[in-house]
Amino acid sequence: MPKIELSYSWGPELSAPKSAEAIQLRQQALLRNPLMDLLQAVREQGSIAAAAKSLGLSYRHVWGELKKWEQRLNQNLIVWEKGMPAELSEFASKLLWAERQAQARLAAPIESLMAEIERTFAVAFDPQAHLLTLYASHDDALIRLRESTARQALHLDIRFCGSVDAIRALNEGRCEIAGFHTLSQPHPKSLSAITYKPLFKPGHHKLIGFAKRTQGLLVKAGNPLNVRSLADVVSGRFRYVNRGLGTGTRLLLDELLSNQSIKPEQLKGYERQELSHSAVATCIASGQADAGLAIESAALAAGLDFIPLVTENYWLACLKSALDSPPVAALRQHLSGHDWQNTLQAMPGYQANPSGNVHSLRKELPWWNLKPRKIPD
Repeated sequence: MPKIELSYSWGPELSAPKSAEAIQLRQQALLRNPLMDLLQAVREQGSIAAAAKSLGLSYRHVWGELKKWEQRLNQNLIVWEKGMPAELSEFASKLLWAERQAQARLAAPIESLMAEIERTFAVAFDPQAHLLTLYASHDDALIRLRESTARQALHLDIRFCGSVDAIRALNEGRCEIAGFHTLSQPHPKSLSAITYKPLFKPGHHKLIGFAKRTQGLLVKAGNPLNVRSLADVVSGRFRYVNRGLGTGTRLLLDELLSNQSIKPEQLKGYERQELSHSAVATCIASGQADAGLAIESAALAAGLDFIPLVTENYWLACLKSALDSPPVAALRQHLSGHDWQNTLQAMPGYQANPSGNVHSLRKELPWWNLKPRKIPD
């Protein structure tokens, strides 16, 4: 197999795509590649001339680029039939499909890199800006929050990782805020308690309400396999796609399996891991898996059906000593504002927690049975 180098860059949209599928693909593509843009434009527009116009390029340039790439790849990209609409060859269609899979898997790391670059330039050019480093389990609402706070000079440097790694980063001083999620009032003997309790210390950590969100099973549009519950997926007929170790969604799945006395090995595909909710959705949409646990917004973005299973709390943890620092105070104020509350409520599968309120560990995660201090006589 020959080695082919494809160059990518960040850049604005070159045209306004017409179909829902094209809009979704353009929104997901955080990195741009000229060849992929050409192929997508030809598929969308149905002719070389229309594709060139939509991209703001000349017909001669587009035609020449496609021919150049056909020579480099030693493959036909376009079905060249005179008088017929331009169609992608089978190879070109597979090339677009492969690039779509790569974009979905890279979305979370790219979002983190973009946040890091934004943070760097904020320090350099805006002396009034607040900066807040946040390690967090991947969440679509956090991406919207970063866009929202940036307009008010509060720059969130978000690093997406597993929930466990996020809390460890907080304890090690690598961030000011850690985002993680749990079921409401998780039992003291639950997997969540076993996993998270050693990482927290009442009186030392505080919880800031961010959102309530629904997690459920993502399946093909129309639910052709008639999946209704997690027990259906365990039947062995379905291919499951999982999240990685240390993620809150992986922990949630293990908890749901344990509650139903189901062993992980009964789930076909339990070992297969993806980096984010959107990557799980893409895997199912492309036919590589039949079901996976994720948030509702990921299902809608990929055109999948969503079967709700549980509602969970998404928390932002911080040290008690940081609650009144200017960046954290600005974040809390923003979260409690009507504009953000309305934005959150409009997102599929999300509700306010209420956002911005400060909660104690002992109240929301009832895992500690601390005796009250004795008052000396």
